[in-house]
Amino acid sequence: MSKLQLRKKLLKIRKLKYNTSNIKFETIKLFLKNKKFKKKPIIGGYFPVSYEIGCLNILHKLEINNFQISLPVIGTKNSMQFYNYSFKDPLKIGKHGIPEPLEKKIVYPDLLFVPLVGFDKRLFRLGYGGGYYDRYLQKLSKMKSFISIGLAFPFQKVNKIPNETFDKKLDLIITTNKIYV
Repeated sequence: MSKLQLRKKLLKIRKLKYNTSNIKFETIKLFLKNKKFKKKPIIGGYFPVSYEIGCLNILHKLEINNFQISLPVIGTKNSMQFYNYSFKDPLKIGKHGIPEPLEKKIVYPDLLFVPLVGFDKRLFRLGYGGGYYDRYLQKLSKMKSFISIGLAFPFQKVNKIPNETFDKKLDLIITTNKIYV
């Protein structure tokens, strides 16, 4: 099955099976504690759309615990940057209709939550096809070490995501009931 066919199928399933369950904050908190970062990591998140699993509750709790959080802003030529964000700050609607922070301070996340349409046990993800995250993961990997975490519902797992040389594996994927490493 092609990426396009698989994407259409998974988006339809996600819409039908969507529920409001989220990743537990305790799972993320334990992960951060076990990683033993030298300093509090900068956390990159996303604003969920189109029945994606949410991460805003996790980001909000991380901010309350004095973590610096950030959200992406879509630029030209399928580029993306992450900007410092606080839940006290206003958001603007970006060119894809997704809320984005006002562009104040570019940051480079140490830990990046990544949305996805589907994933496989090899930790490859299927996105929407624009390549925003693959490009950003590639760019960030040239600048620093970081951890990429896909967030998903269990039903988004498939046997194999077709992948190409530019597709980037994630470091782990967390669903509402399992962690894939």
